[in-house]
Amino acid sequence: MSLWNDFNDAQSNSNMIPKGTLARVRLTLRPGGFDDPAQGWTGGYAKRASTGAVYLDAEYTVLEGPYARRKVWSLIGLYSPKGPDWANMGRSLVRGMLNSSRGISDKDNSPEAQAARRISGFADLDGIEFVARIDIGKDTNGEEKNEIKSAVMPDHRDYAQIMGHGAGPNAPGTGYAPRPATPASYSAPPAQQDRLSGGRRIR
Repeated sequence: MSLWNDFNDAQSNSNMIPKGTLARVRLTLRPGGFDDPAQGWTGGYAKRASTGAVYLDAEYTVLEGPYARRKVWSLIGLYSPKGPDWANMGRSLVRGMLNSSRGISDKDNSPEAQAARRISGFADLDGIEFVARIDIGKDTNGEEKNEIKSAVMPDHRDYAQIMGHGAGPNAPGTGYAPRPATPASYSAPPAQQDRLSGGRRIR
């Protein structure tokens, strides 16, 4: 039995999910109250930093598996005054989210696939579920933190298993039961804008 005043045998409280972990997550956008209708940024989802950078404040909740209910927080940038790189990274991330959520191969350029990669507003991203690859980055104080930089596409060998509903013994090691990916004929609403940008940290 551990002594109440001896904490040497207490477990370390590490919140890190291991780098490279694949998990089905749900994205929640935490409203920031900044709109710019000219850019298609409406609904009060965007935030504007004192540096002039504009971003979405993203909260990802792991839905199943050993890290179920764990949360990862990161930013999806929309604009940086320092240049387009941050925005381009975020555009790539959101494209991956849509591919993953809607069962679209990244190589599929059919009209149906292109429609599935369009959104009518940020509300279409709020609540989206997809397979994420969890990474480890640094916060503003240089401390390690989990972040999400990329989504897993339907072509990945583990995609169908991770996107499966329910746990069961037929999915060894993960607790996920496989299901077919959503067909590429997903019908998305017409885009009001195609300027969604993103990234990882305020610049």
